[in-house]
Amino acid sequence: MSVAVVGGGLAGIAAAVALQESGIDVELYEARPRLGGATHSFQRASSGGCPDLTVDNGQHVMLRAFTAYRGLLDRLGTGDGITIQDRFDLRILTPDARPDSKLRRTRLPGPLHLLPALATYSLLDPAERLRAASASLALGKLDPADPELDAVSLGEWLDRHGQNDRARRYLWELFVTAALNCGVDEASLGLSAMVIQKALLGRADAADIGVPAIPLGELHGRAAEKALRGVHLKTKVEQVVSGTRLVVDGFPVDAEAVIVAVPHPAAAALVPPQACPDRERWAGLASSPIVDVHVLYDRPVFDRPFAAVVDSPVQWVFDRTRAAGLGQTHGQYISSVVSAAGQWIDAPVADIREVFLPALAEVMPRTRRAEVAEFFVTRERHATFRQAPGSAALRPSAGTGVPGLFLAGAWTATGWPDTMEGAVRSGLTAAALCRRHLEDRENRENREKASSSDSRPGTLDGWRLAGPEQQGRPIGMTHPSRLAGPAPELFRDSRPHPAAPDTGNRNQAPWQTGNDR
Repeated sequence: MSVAVVGGGLAGIAAAVALQESGIDVELYEARPRLGGATHSFQRASSGGCPDLTVDNGQHVMLRAFTAYRGLLDRLGTGDGITIQDRFDLRILTPDARPDSKLRRTRLPGPLHLLPALATYSLLDPAERLRAASASLALGKLDPADPELDAVSLGEWLDRHGQNDRARRYLWELFVTAALNCGVDEASLGLSAMVIQKALLGRADAADIGVPAIPLGELHGRAAEKALRGVHLKTKVEQVVSGTRLVVDGFPVDAEAVIVAVPHPAAAALVPPQACPDRERWAGLASSPIVDVHVLYDRPVFDRPFAAVVDSPVQWVFDRTRAAGLGQTHGQYISSVVSAAGQWIDAPVADIREVFLPALAEVMPRTRRAEVAEFFVTRERHATFRQAPGSAALRPSAGTGVPGLFLAGAWTATGWPDTMEGAVRSGLTAAALCRRHLEDRENRENREKASSSDSRPGTLDGWRLAGPEQQGRPIGMTHPSRLAGPAPELFRDSRPHPAAPDTGNRNQAPWQTGNDR
């Protein structure tokens, strides 16, 4: 018997790794021929004598605040596969004669670290900078968990705090659209406040940007296949009959507990009604698309690893040359990421090319002298759930109404937006609850065994048997002492960073500390 994890994305991988490190046997089922979920790579044949490209399905970015995600990479042995800035430094490109601008943090402690950058931000005039600083401080005082904030959009709140169209375009949309995959008028105020507070108003280094230096398939999927023992690819879980029985490729499979770590439409179809009576409401989370535009130029055209873009259909640009396996002698591979991409998700490639090549030339002038060797588009129609007002009320917790059945996924109630960090945290929370469920069941069985074998007064009862002197625990069970207290020691981030106070929350992620959530 073992724990079954359904779904091999980051949430399922994180849950499986955490349970396996606890000494629990795990069987991970993934319908696709690979692990990694929404973060994967594929090979694309190139022409003109260039090597084949290793292409990520989309550009994924992390922040130094992503402590759970970084902890997972360390456990997978790919922590060095991310290149993180020494200090937050963002170049903002403009498509006209205006000079490019930048935002760079200082060595001051948060939240003072970005004030000098905002005070000199050339895309806003002095009055706009002052109002933006005032709005930032006001946003920092909000409680992201307040249900009332979930009913309001960030755009409404910005209107009430004097943020004009320029401030929206050149500051707020710059961060919120990339983080939440929706515009400020559609973004939940609660999630927006969480993002701004965590990334920009918290620890000074929280917003330092990291990008993969190796393909996503190596960073996540293939590394997880090597690290985990019970991986079943191209294996479809068709139904969760109860908390402990699955139907896998038409056959019943029993487990001691089940973690369902798939997107919300698939989860709603899998879990039994008694587990989640409100599962039909999950459809209200909907989805929001992302489109990536990929261009291989015949020569170097850009001298930075990435940059943001304003007043353009191009939102961000990344140099993907190294990660794709190309040498500098084969030109430069540029990826442009478009979030909240409803306008482009169904557009023909020819139409996208007609718009984006001139737009890239406006912000990267050297492309005007370069030849385009390859041009293609990748689309993630359901890249994230729609993180709009009302979405927090629809996100379920990891526990369900059926003992032994748990949910994971960035769409669950993590308190985080739909990001790699949110996915990993959800898997860790589900794993922690799963371990406690197994512990409680073991204690209960031991008490029943003690009661039936010797019920005389004064003998050891189940509580004593569950202590350190307990012997003969079932294979795969971790010792109860490993689960005691608010923060199990599994998977704590090995890199030094300021420790947060202990909140005493038994349900926090296993490799997190205190209130770093």
